[in-house]
Amino acid sequence: MSRRPAPLPEPRGPLSAAVRRVLLGEAAPPPDAGVLEADPLGEDLQLALYLAYEPHYRDLEGVSGEREWDPALLGLRRPMEEAFLAALREAVPGDGDVEGALAPLLVEPVDGHGVSHRLMEAGTWELMREYLVHRSLYQLKESDPQAWLIPRLEGQAKASLVAVAFDEFGGGRGERVHARLYADLMEGAGLDPSYGLYLDLAPAATLAVVNAMSLFGLRRSLRGAAAGNFAVLEITSPPGARRMAKALERLGAEERCVRFFTEHIEADAVHEQVMRRDVLGDLLAREPELAADVAFGIRATVWLDDRWDAHVLGAWDAGRTSLRHSPASLRAA
Repeated sequence: MSRRPAPLPEPRGPLSAAVRRVLLGEAAPPPDAGVLEADPLGEDLQLALYLAYEPHYRDLEGVSGEREWDPALLGLRRPMEEAFLAALREAVPGDGDVEGALAPLLVEPVDGHGVSHRLMEAGTWELMREYLVHRSLYQLKESDPQAWLIPRLEGQAKASLVAVAFDEFGGGRGERVHARLYADLMEGAGLDPSYGLYLDLAPAATLAVVNAMSLFGLRRSLRGAAAGNFAVLEITSPPGARRMAKALERLGAEERCVRFFTEHIEADAVHEQVMRRDVLGDLLAREPELAADVAFGIRATVWLDDRWDAHVLGAWDAGRTSLRHSPASLRAA
């Protein structure tokens, strides 16, 4: 997996243009420029927020590493975060019922209609490559946003979260790091696994899923939401991974493509129990006042995932790409 800087995408409006200028060391606009007029879930704000977070993860082409804590960048980021957070809070119930928020995730629907169901039943390589491009924005840095939660926990919750993260990061073996396995999957599917390469293709619905992880992970005050987010990922991973493995097997994919998903089927089934009992259980025993934030993190994650599913399936049902545009390389690879 390449460590070369990720390319800076073209802006999608005034906010992403402003963030791009700050990243490149140019004159900074007012901190709240355009935020009040922008759709908090739209293309411009979501790309701007993604780019504002990215220096915490990797290098961007032409961007100094010093920009990570640039006051101008942070000044732009804060009002966008607040707008995004407000939109999420408006979209999901605001109660402290953690068990109620988790309950729907523990039962696999008999008549599921999500993207992984579609790919398992009738997916083509073109649709599979689209899926892989969408997911590459998170999977090539899998569990990195959740790692910020580690110093914010104590006792059993911390120990158990680290145990889960140990598996996510390869169990001590670099070639087994899940981000590395995803890069292998992309290569086997005829895609370029370079980090951040496909950012310009990713629509707002995809960016929002990853931005929520960064938002929850980077704010200590939202550690409950970050824990809820991570729990959703681990609980929903095994059934989804099983469907994706079947989809790839049906397409005759190489073993290295299927391996990424088979790796998640058994490991994440164990992680589900650890996250529910030892991480969330211990966290809430220590800090019961975080229950509303944990429930919010769970529900917001599910809502964003459902919104992404609807975007992708809506595009496919209409006979168009679910990406912002689809290069010939994705179709012919």
